[in-house]
Amino acid sequence: MNTAGRTAQTGNHGLDLIPFRGVRYVPERIGSLAAVTSPPYDVVVRPDGLLHLESADPYNIVRLILPQATEPDARNAQAASTLHRWLTEGVLAPDPEPALYVYEQRNGDMLQRGIIGALHLSEAAEGIVLPHEGVMPHVVEDRAGVMRATEANLEPLLLTYRGNGEATGATAVIERTVQSPPLLSTTTEDGYSHRLWALTDPSDVGRIHDDLAARQALIADGHHRWATYLRLRTEHTAPTPSPWDYGLVLLVDTARYPLRVRAIHRLLNRLPLDRALAMIDGSFRVREIAGPLPHAMDALAEAAARGNAFLLAGAGSSDTYHLLDRPDPALLARTIRTDRPEPWRTLDATVLHATLLGHVWRIPEDSPADVAYIHDTEATVDKARRDDGTAVLMHPVREDVVRELAQQGVTMPRKSTSFGPKPATGLVLRTLTDD
Repeated sequence: MNTAGRTAQTGNHGLDLIPFRGVRYVPERIGSLAAVTSPPYDVVVRPDGLLHLESADPYNIVRLILPQATEPDARNAQAASTLHRWLTEGVLAPDPEPALYVYEQRNGDMLQRGIIGALHLSEAAEGIVLPHEGVMPHVVEDRAGVMRATEANLEPLLLTYRGNGEATGATAVIERTVQSPPLLSTTTEDGYSHRLWALTDPSDVGRIHDDLAARQALIADGHHRWATYLRLRTEHTAPTPSPWDYGLVLLVDTARYPLRVRAIHRLLNRLPLDRALAMIDGSFRVREIAGPLPHAMDALAEAAARGNAFLLAGAGSSDTYHLLDRPDPALLARTIRTDRPEPWRTLDATVLHATLLGHVWRIPEDSPADVAYIHDTEATVDKARRDDGTAVLMHPVREDVVRELAQQGVTMPRKSTSFGPKPATGLVLRTLTDD
């Protein structure tokens, strides 16, 4: 296990980020970098998005993060076999020496820069890496199976920290590095350009490490992968640090590079829209909103500024939507737990899960057959209309609310937020056998 860049001090009370030997696609063996990348595993909208990515290139990374087989063991074995074959054939290859990686994403006026590295999963991580959402055990089990079989971190999770907004410490190294030619550069079909640089100079690595050693981080995206890292770490105990004591992350200073926060929508697979509306039965105000979808989302934003609000769509609604707002206060008092702070109790996600799903619609939130979580607004509506389900569209939460609750140790309902832009999967991997 490489420990270059680590301080010798004990009792470190911040982030411990170290270099690793990144595994990357060999350009001569693939059609293009854009064709082999993918969004994170949970953003790929099945089955359409999965088939699109699989057909983009025979070596698309989706074959590793979302292997297709009937049984979990077969899926995991398939991912491991594919990774081994690509490494053996030279489609993927480890970099010659350990590095931290500066990563940049840009689309119009949206610019994000951060550092990709291996983060120590120490016992002190509690209170240093702050989750803000709960996780679903079956998803953690699924991710653990893939990571265990491949012995790899196939995609970085996204962590944010708050610097001073100035080009100092790690940020100074980043902004000097991006003036040099990148290790790789590509533009994906969503319009985002991606550039990557390798940092191997000990002084740069040390400066970044020392800056981050005083920071705490918020998990912006990747709660299930974080929980998986911690689970696999407990399975691989050793007297000295092992590769399983570290996890692949992207760290972004949001004081310098603010992220966008979007909502994650719900698709109620087995609840038709007409039945969902009938079951409301006065517990919320219901209004029809004419399309198109951007107009209806504007109406949702306006209503959400005044209180809890949701936008429903489904079969038979054509280009019409149904806006739910003004929930019955007595119903909220009966259905929402009182042992949480007010910002948590008034979250749209809290009201959705505790009041609408748990009481009005009586749908188990932890059942994948009943509730799907989809990032793309149009895809959620299309699937609901095509499959006779109900799309529940959400308005995003402000980042300061997320951070405030996380610092209090209060987790939000699962899939409450979508921070972005998310790192593209496939630009750099971490195999635990090459560290």
